[in-house]
Amino acid sequence: MSEPRRWSAVVVYAIAMGLLEAAVVAYLRTLIGRIDPYQATPLPVPAHLMRIELAREAATLAMLGAVAWLAGRERRTRLGYFLVAFGVWDVFYYAFLVPMTGWPRSLLDWDVLFLLPLPWWGPVLAPVSIAALMIAGGTLVTQFPREGRAPWPGRWALAAGMAGVALALYTFMADALRAPSWSAQALGSVLPASFDWPLFAVALALMCAPLADLARQLRRR
Repeated sequence: MSEPRRWSAVVVYAIAMGLLEAAVVAYLRTLIGRIDPYQATPLPVPAHLMRIELAREAATLAMLGAVAWLAGRERRTRLGYFLVAFGVWDVFYYAFLVPMTGWPRSLLDWDVLFLLPLPWWGPVLAPVSIAALMIAGGTLVTQFPREGRAPWPGRWALAAGMAGVALALYTFMADALRAPSWSAQALGSVLPASFDWPLFAVALALMCAPLADLARQLRRR
């Protein structure tokens, strides 16, 4: 199978996963009265259901990783396909939630993005921006091989990208990190009041470094 066909298959799989994820979240949030999670006691899920939710998130990552492993020919392309799958899944998750639930109403609505290892909070625009970078970067790695080998960012670009990832994770988990304790009850009551857009902009710029380096390499060809 050619790389464009592999890319298309991964994208179709990720879109289907986005639909499935949106449906599950729509059911869960309807049952607990949290279509919009940004309200008092945002995570009122019973402890046993919370454990199931954490397992579901871990399973989602495993499923994305498995399809990337099958689609890629070696380590670089496998990681590239994982980035594509993750980014497409994330974007279409929100795209499907809108007709299902009427939420999010805008890209600035707050969402609980993830629960591992602590709850991540941020406006929808933030993860969607990162997802777009992941799709672009994964596509460059998987679709433009040179002499049979996938392109790869230089060390400085990778270091900058990893620093950006760390900063972005901090902006998402900052309120949880400052919680009085990391118990389920304390973390379930955390409701952020503001998002550090300047710090996130720095993080996003740093995460653009690997993409920019890949584009530079391709132009030089």
